Amino acid sequence: IVDRVGSGDSFAAGLLFALNDPQLQQPQQAIAFAVAASCLKHSIQGDFNFVTKDEVLALMSGNASGRVQR
Repeated sequence: IVDRVGSGDSFAAGLLFALNDPQLQQPQQAIAFAVAASCLKHSIQGDFNFVTKDEVLALMSGNASGRVQR
């Protein structure tokens, strides 16, 4: 964990984003997207989550290597 600040906001933003995305609207998918966004935020210093949708989807699909590709 680099920084915990903003991880709750990242969860909320991820959930709102997922609920408005036709491919992620199912409740389980939306929650998984929000959790993955929040987890990735822990690897970023500061209050803003600078991850992309593709990075969140990669973590959701099982890529839990801990390596964030930027």
